[in-house]
Amino acid sequence: AGMKTVSEVMETEVTTLGRNDTLQLAQDIMALGRVRHFPVLENGEVVGVMSQRDLYKASLGSVMKYGAKAQHEFLDSIPVKEVMKSPPITIAPHASVKDAARLMIDEKIGCLPVLDGAKLVGIVTETDMLKLVLEMA
Repeated sequence: AGMKTVSEVMETEVTTLGRNDTLQLAQDIMALGRVRHFPVLENGEVVGVMSQRDLYKASLGSVMKYGAKAQHEFLDSIPVKEVMKSPPITIAPHASVKDAARLMIDEKIGCLPVLDGAKLVGIVTETDMLKLVLEMA
């Protein structure tokens, strides 16, 4: 058994956000699904990555001590581009899973958008990595 490539473990259904979408939208999507990581697109190109952690960091200092209404207004007033990590750290589909894991550990990030050239084709997350470890065990 050879080393798996990123394309074999990545999720191909990717939920993305736009740079000017609000943090409230991101929060709503996270609340609905199990999505915790978003590539951020502008004109079809990945310009950043936003995670649940980035959202928490942005909102913790400012609004947790106020009520739900204030929190909603705050999240509604801030665009994703203010808190996203940019430039994004990405990986190619033919890269090995080992390279992806190393990159995530070195950069202390929980996901990698998978780019084939400039095109977003998937996302690989720490959860995908853990699933892989379980399969191999």
